[in-house]
Amino acid sequence: MVRSLFLPCFTNISRSHLLPNVNDTTFLYRDQSDRAALYCEDVSLDELASQYGTPLYVYSKAQILSNFRTFSETIKRTGSRNYVSYAIKANSNFEILKLLAAEGAGASVVSGGELRSALKAGFDPAKITFDGPGKTDEEIQLALQSNIVAIDVESLQELHVINDLAKAAGLKAGICIRVNPHIDAKSHPYISTGLLENKFGIAIDDAAEVFRIARSLENISIVGLHSHIGSQITELSPFIEAAESIVEFVTKLRVDDSITLQHINFGGGQAIDYHHVVSHPLLDGAETFAEPVPSFQQIADSIFPILSKTGCSINFEPGRAIVANSGALLTKVLYTKSNGDKHFVIVDAGMSDLIRPSLYHAYHEIVPLTITANRGKRTADIEGPICETGDFLAHDRLMPVVDRGEKLAVLSTGAYGYVLASNYNMRPRAAEILVSGSSHRIIRQRERLEDIIG
Repeated sequence: MVRSLFLPCFTNISRSHLLPNVNDTTFLYRDQSDRAALYCEDVSLDELASQYGTPLYVYSKAQILSNFRTFSETIKRTGSRNYVSYAIKANSNFEILKLLAAEGAGASVVSGGELRSALKAGFDPAKITFDGPGKTDEEIQLALQSNIVAIDVESLQELHVINDLAKAAGLKAGICIRVNPHIDAKSHPYISTGLLENKFGIAIDDAAEVFRIARSLENISIVGLHSHIGSQITELSPFIEAAESIVEFVTKLRVDDSITLQHINFGGGQAIDYHHVVSHPLLDGAETFAEPVPSFQQIADSIFPILSKTGCSINFEPGRAIVANSGALLTKVLYTKSNGDKHFVIVDAGMSDLIRPSLYHAYHEIVPLTITANRGKRTADIEGPICETGDFLAHDRLMPVVDRGEKLAVLSTGAYGYVLASNYNMRPRAAEILVSGSSHRIIRQRERLEDIIG
């Protein structure tokens, strides 16, 4: 665990100060006489915010590698042919991609831009899959020319387009057919992908016919099956139900149609706990809710014995679970105000920097970069600077009272943070910093206003 690697550096933090459900993370408070300061590994976040300004994304290299290795080592124990792929859409910073490519990760890409980045970062084409329901002809051609292991087919029409483009190029396209098992992931409806009402994949009742058609096409080579039922899945039962459905389908396909698949891409979807990412006695009395989520070991123990009955190789495609808790978004308090009994903290990071709270009403823990004794707590809305009522980071959040000029960390923002950022209100996007031990480096410069004026 990463915490065990770094706790010795924080000699004045006792394990008793850490709640039992605190995430395995390198964001920890370090006590300094009458206050505690938040660090990422051995780097002060307050110093980073002062040096580079805010809003600012900061990532822990050690946490990213620890998270990936947890997945990789767990999957290796389930079978030598099984492997883990990284869902690049979660965080596509090129330096992070290079880290994961060097670790031997596969890659799940969903656009031509992601595919080009994956190849340039050093991912093995034999472990790259191209997902998504709306691939352009140019993107399919790039995938064919790049000789990736499989294009994941999401419709019968797409299958014929791939075959025609492969024929024109004199190539044979490796494909997985994405099967929609009509299983409720029990997550937010915007990140559910496995129901018939979702746009993804081919209904499981129709998929066998599509496999039969694929077998008949001259420029198609069937690699296997792809399935992904959603993201931020907090229960084991949807994974188990999906695995059982896939095994039943693969077995029936082999018996009824003599089509034997070699590979199952099970997608990803493991949830992370966004609560209690950091802990310190001076924070006691703030938010106390915790959402229990299964570990990947629990998921693997539940699904791999089921999926292995097919004899197929298996890969899992986490994104959020590899990078989310590696990142924090640093922001500065611009103003505080009260309207009657309602209190507001206006900060310089908003929905153009982190849209998840506005888009999903998603929870992110928000804490001061420095905390002191005898500071009161107050329930307030943490609001961004954008001229939209929907621009907020938290509603009715109990947290330490903060003043103008203080800095906050919005935690677990390593996934679906910067990648969903925009220039709304003509706001330049934040810089990104990668921390490694006591050192750090810029891995994306802050956008300049000149860059977006054009």
